[in-house]
Amino acid sequence: MDHANSATIESPSRIQLVRSLIERWRDDPSGTYRSWFLWEERIKNFRSIRRGIGQVVAEIDAGKFGAAYRGSSLETVVHSVAEQRQIFKGADHAFLWKPKLRIPDIYENPENQRAFAQLLHNCSCCNTAGEIIGHIHAIDRRKIKGLGPAVANLLYFLHPTHVPPFNTAIVRGYNELTGSNVKLGSWENFLAMRTGILELNERYRELLSNDLGAIGGLLFDIGSGRYPAPPLEENDTAVSEWSVRLETARTEAQELNKTAAAQNESDRTHTEIQAWLRDLGNALGYDVWIAANDRGRLYKGAALGRGCLETLPSSLNTAAGSESIRLIDVLWLERDQDKVTAAFEVEHSTSIYSGVVRMLDLALSTGDLHTTAGLFLVAPDAREADVRAQLRRPAFSRISDLDISYLPYSELEKNREPIARFGSGLKAIRAIASSLTR
Repeated sequence: MDHANSATIESPSRIQLVRSLIERWRDDPSGTYRSWFLWEERIKNFRSIRRGIGQVVAEIDAGKFGAAYRGSSLETVVHSVAEQRQIFKGADHAFLWKPKLRIPDIYENPENQRAFAQLLHNCSCCNTAGEIIGHIHAIDRRKIKGLGPAVANLLYFLHPTHVPPFNTAIVRGYNELTGSNVKLGSWENFLAMRTGILELNERYRELLSNDLGAIGGLLFDIGSGRYPAPPLEENDTAVSEWSVRLETARTEAQELNKTAAAQNESDRTHTEIQAWLRDLGNALGYDVWIAANDRGRLYKGAALGRGCLETLPSSLNTAAGSESIRLIDVLWLERDQDKVTAAFEVEHSTSIYSGVVRMLDLALSTGDLHTTAGLFLVAPDAREADVRAQLRRPAFSRISDLDISYLPYSELEKNREPIARFGSGLKAIRAIASSLTR
């Protein structure tokens, strides 16, 4: 059977079965749709990953990328992708340098390395699907050993409406849903699958999204065994058996929902820390900004952004990197002024990469890296060693010009009320934080 054509021959009855599957999947709190696609942090990470891709390109062009994956800017950005919850777990496997196999051949072969950078650069700059596909064909013609469609996971974060995410489970899910025979490791197969995915996405658009991450999540959950694909055969027995399997998946989902509840608790804690910083900033007399996509989150029954600035001052709204600045978890600004006094990024469990990028954008909003604002990474006590280790990566070399501090949860929790009552300015906050760049 052709790689993707099976996506176009579904009968009306099977279309209804698939529709029922998608509806069930969308309502599952532990399914990828709710646990990842609707996850607030997913959108916040797009800009930092895109900026990381730009840094990979710049380092290769400047001849500073090196000949190893470990410690490179590529490791940093791929690690950030891999932390995008379960759907991208293992995204770094394809990029790990395997010296015995000499794959992927972009570390010790300068020409291949430059071709890889050219693909990323070209796709960053183009806007149409035709241009993206043309650049994919160009890299495919080079036949770079070990450099296959796993790169699509980077391209997805550049063009989520044109390029679907890619991994073994997604391919398996696509084959099970459509009866296709897409193979791993081939750009030709990936592009054929992409065509089929676009057809599926158009057919069920009202249940999915223009962002191909949604249908990618559906295929991932089918391919990883979470949900059974409706039978390709049109007979009562097959449909009945599938219905039983789908009901079993519902029962199993109830158990998995406990894991989802634990993840939601993690997100709740992130919101709680933001609320602590919001209330402390207000008590100290600052105007407070809550990240644009967090303002509506509920904390103790009220929106997190209640009583905070509804828009940033015009100087920040029009600054380079303003899109990123608006996503900083909490900002304290001088009352009725456009001066940022402190910026806080809450790093509960994921990579600090995105938060640091937003700090850099804030610092660069004035045209250079000079900033008088206090910059704080707020994280659990147990994460300090991990945070310091990540900041030693070459990808973070520019932050040595900034004074970023580590503010542990315990110190914030223990001291926030006394600081609110007796403190002024940032002196007390700096006293309970420790510098990460000195």
